[in-house]
Amino acid sequence: MKRYILSVIILGAAFSVKAQQLQTSSMYDMQGVIHNPSTAGASSKSFVGANYRSQWSGLSGSPKTATVFGSFDLPEQKIGLGGYIYNDKTGPTSRTGIALQFAKHIPMANGAKFSVGIEARGLQYAIDRAKLSTTLGSDPALGTADNRFKFDAGFGISYTGKKLQIGASVAQLVQSKLGFNSAVLGNGEEARLYRHYYLHGAYKWTVDPQTTITPSFLFIYLPNAPLEFQGGFRVEHNELFFWGLSLRAKQSFILSAGVNLNKKFTIGYSYDIYKTPISVFDNGANAHEMLLRYNIFK
Repeated sequence: MKRYILSVIILGAAFSVKAQQLQTSSMYDMQGVIHNPSTAGASSKSFVGANYRSQWSGLSGSPKTATVFGSFDLPEQKIGLGGYIYNDKTGPTSRTGIALQFAKHIPMANGAKFSVGIEARGLQYAIDRAKLSTTLGSDPALGTADNRFKFDAGFGISYTGKKLQIGASVAQLVQSKLGFNSAVLGNGEEARLYRHYYLHGAYKWTVDPQTTITPSFLFIYLPNAPLEFQGGFRVEHNELFFWGLSLRAKQSFILSAGVNLNKKFTIGYSYDIYKTPISVFDNGANAHEMLLRYNIFK
């Protein structure tokens, strides 16, 4: 029964406009470029890192996402370069992609920057029919293709100061068609890459010389889908260790913690406690996420 329910969830995400197609992260703000290409190099700190996220571990074929990312500041040219490579698997479906980003920085007062960024995206979307044959047989929703490779693009703007960062972006601008059979879809819906709109912000509040509190928020919007919101705060002590608490509206609570070694190497962990859609199961209604990041200094 669990396997069948998961298959329904998977197909809904693959072929409907009413679900997110792009992965997000409980520690998205520490990865910078994942949602907005204009943030590449905007913090004046170049870094590389990796992130691994596993959801709903109690279910067979549950979502797992691995990401390698980087952001590089070129101050003399007033530009930033960034990008990431990812692999996202959910049961019989998988997405492997790459995003390459370019940002132009415009200096402002007090060391702040206004940035405009673009990105080029490549995506391979694949379906393993063998994993679905026992429950769905020859369901026409699977079409006749095993995988598709598509190109797309993104755009973003942001303001980054010593304390405040705020930005907006859109991904999958081209809305490339995946080409899978859309016979089971109605009302003009079809299997394609749909635009994702993001609005994000964070403010670094210095409580005392040893402690900072950084509240942050992220809105994600898709046409014909509910608006998603994630918000919370992170507390950092002596630039050595941090902990945080966040809420993903109508979905989960998020606990996070980590350490900064020599102000260069960051190790972070987050734990999501889900309320929906699978908390009705006895176990597995949670997510684990690990983050490694290395700051590159001159």
